[in-house]
Amino acid sequence: MTALAVETLIKIAVFLFAMMTAAAYLVLLERWICAWVQDRQGPNRVGVPLTNIKLFGLGQPLADGIKMIMKQEYTPKHVDTVVYYLAPVTILAAALGIFAVIPWGSYIPATPSLGIEKPVSLVIAPNVDVGLVFVFAVSSLAVYGVILGGWASNNKYSFIGALRSSAQLIAYELPLGLGILGVVLVTGSLRLEEIMREQIDARMWFVFSQPLGFLVFLVAAFAESARLPFDLPECEQELIGGYHTEYSGIRLLMYLIAEFLHMVTASFLIVVLYLGGWHFDPLTGSDWVTNDWIEAILRIVVLTVKVLAVIVFFMIVRWSWPRFRFDQLMTLAWKVMLPLGLVNLFVTAALVEYGSTLSQHYGDENAGLIQLAVSWGALIVSCVAAALAAPLASDNRPRIGLPQPVKRPRAGSLN
Repeated sequence: MTALAVETLIKIAVFLFAMMTAAAYLVLLERWICAWVQDRQGPNRVGVPLTNIKLFGLGQPLADGIKMIMKQEYTPKHVDTVVYYLAPVTILAAALGIFAVIPWGSYIPATPSLGIEKPVSLVIAPNVDVGLVFVFAVSSLAVYGVILGGWASNNKYSFIGALRSSAQLIAYELPLGLGILGVVLVTGSLRLEEIMREQIDARMWFVFSQPLGFLVFLVAAFAESARLPFDLPECEQELIGGYHTEYSGIRLLMYLIAEFLHMVTASFLIVVLYLGGWHFDPLTGSDWVTNDWIEAILRIVVLTVKVLAVIVFFMIVRWSWPRFRFDQLMTLAWKVMLPLGLVNLFVTAALVEYGSTLSQHYGDENAGLIQLAVSWGALIVSCVAAALAAPLASDNRPRIGLPQPVKRPRAGSLN
């Protein structure tokens, strides 16, 4: 029992250090990508203090963090103080708690000379049978941090941002769940390790066998992480900063870290659910538990590279796409993503139900090809049907014939 507690505490300490460091340097990476997209120089001056060593600006995150922590704490008089303090803690705790069941590697091999008597799973809480339910439940708590922050700030911009955020998160929770249900039907498990193991054993990542579910999950994950083109809750041009307009210093830093962690969480889930997790056959092998330290390290590296690739994709999309209008956001959720998720669920359920019949008639290999063809056919037909049925979801052209506002003359004006 003591050994298990020590093992868990070590995992939590390593995880917190890795996440906080990653959040800081991912901000720097995003600034570099932003500068590259906008054809200008990014942060490249801050290096080692009191020297001329710049190190490509690698000291920038440290300088930003110290500035935010040392900044004067200011609490406006018109806020609800208790809720105002509680809100950023809630969202940060929810963002960190999700990682309890998300694997960040395979196993550390048993090495008696180092005191490791059995393989150590690289999950803080391994073998949780309801892992996906836990992820959904804890991620849903994040919306309370946003709503409480917006309400407690007693500011109209904060309150509108909080209302927008709650509407957006609730709308996209449904497609997010429907995208995952296809994977759950195929694997028959809610355990993240089991879903990853199913892809490794079949040597087929779900991004290839569940393309429609992957598309629905990817778009919903963008919306849930509230990043461009889905950053309606805090869009600066309309709402200044949205729900965290009244926050500064360490509390604002907690909000910003939580936002980045949401993106990292979405990237981990995309990799684990659809991109095979740590699996990359030429390097990592396919055995679930390895006794080779090099192979174990390569599995961590492969998983990290995949997650970083998805994060870079998130960042490039952020600096390349314009923001949706709010009506487009809701139309996309209820008229496009929700029907696509339902189609994916029905098609996957039918394939699971009649998969054994197909195998009996056509053999395992041909049945697999038929299932792949049906999955990709469902993707193409559904996307074409959605584009024809709900074109306003992506149409930014001015509409003709809408009622125009009546211009009333000012009091005392001659016009």
